[in-house]
Amino acid sequence: MQLQRNTFKQALAASRLQIGLWCSLTSNIAAEIVADSGFDWLLLDSEHAPNEIPGLLSQLQAIRHGPAVPVVRVAWNDLVMIKRALDIGAQSLLVPLIDNAEQAQRAVRATRYPPGGNRGVAGSTRAAGYARIPDYLKTANEEICVIVQAETRAALDGIEEIAKVEGVDGVFIGPNDLAASLGHTGNTQHPEVQNAIQDAGRRLRAAGKAAGILAFPEEEARRYIGWGYSFVAVGGDTALLAHGADALARKFRA
Repeated sequence: MQLQRNTFKQALAASRLQIGLWCSLTSNIAAEIVADSGFDWLLLDSEHAPNEIPGLLSQLQAIRHGPAVPVVRVAWNDLVMIKRALDIGAQSLLVPLIDNAEQAQRAVRATRYPPGGNRGVAGSTRAAGYARIPDYLKTANEEICVIVQAETRAALDGIEEIAKVEGVDGVFIGPNDLAASLGHTGNTQHPEVQNAIQDAGRRLRAAGKAAGILAFPEEEARRYIGWGYSFVAVGGDTALLAHGADALARKFRA
């Protein structure tokens, strides 16, 4: 067996637009369905969805043969949570609520084996092909993609310092928490929030770092792409199910 190349990490480095879908249903069947829908990446959420390690594992297995690359959002910038996600085969992680460069460095170190970091060592994990991938422990670091989530005023104030941390592949703006941090809870369309999102994208581009965001409906996603965001989640599985079911029910109740 050979270590799988991380095409998502490569795409971010090359500034290629990557369109994603947020997955919160915690279902391996749902993940398998959308894996072949044509998205570049799928976000498996364990921060705001009841996703635990066994469920994440089944979703990673379901996605494996589709073209979409899985990205796991861990619940917190925690060494053990990050280690467990990596050991079940996640190569791309989104780490929430990063406010400064020190926290970003801690997230990166948790994904790297010593001496570059402090990831715990186990040789027979799914990530290592159950010990079938030669030199996994020596080569794994190269294919790990770390995205840090900036979602507060403090994070935006220091976004250049966060972006230049070695090992950070992209910075993801969290619009809802950012709106709350700026005093506009529930209103991501407030002019101050929109200006902050546009400014963050500009500053990240200037720093040479990929900028990501969650945005729907369609016109909002296209606006952010126009502002230079290069990896954008343009929808969510829960919203697709809810809106589709609501529309079908209304059609026959009318």
